Amino acid sequence: MRYVALATAGHAGLLGGAFLFQLAGFAPCAMCLWQRWPHAAAILLGVAALAGLWPRAMAALAAAAALVTAGIGAFHAGVEQGWWEGPSSCTGGGAGLGGLSGADLLSTDAPVALVMCDEIVWQFGLTMAGWNAVLSLALAAVWLLAVRRLAA
Repeated sequence: MRYVALATAGHAGLLGGAFLFQLAGFAPCAMCLWQRWPHAAAILLGVAALAGLWPRAMAALAAAAALVTAGIGAFHAGVEQGWWEGPSSCTGGGAGLGGLSGADLLSTDAPVALVMCDEIVWQFGLTMAGWNAVLSLALAAVWLLAVRRLAA
């Protein structure tokens, strides 16, 4: 069960770190928010496993959640680097603005701190999304070790 506790703590650390970055003024984009949900799911699954509720099944589901957030993070990192297109809802150079009127374009009702998914707001070797992908893959490996140990 120590692998379950370690992985659960790892997800809590990553999710907590994301909120700390947000408190420090790094507003999240839509894809950043998408990456948080699987962390939250993994934490809940880890707590359930630690409580003895089908620990092997919970660990396997948490491994899947870690892989999901790693996948989203890898995709997001690629969007940030310009390797591929991201969702039109949070990336790009204005596609779809042709349908807006002058009043729409000048409106001050738009979100003040809109963060685009294809803009890098923080980088230390990798972007935040890249680090999420790498660390989440490591957590998926820990979850899979937990599944293996719980089977024995």
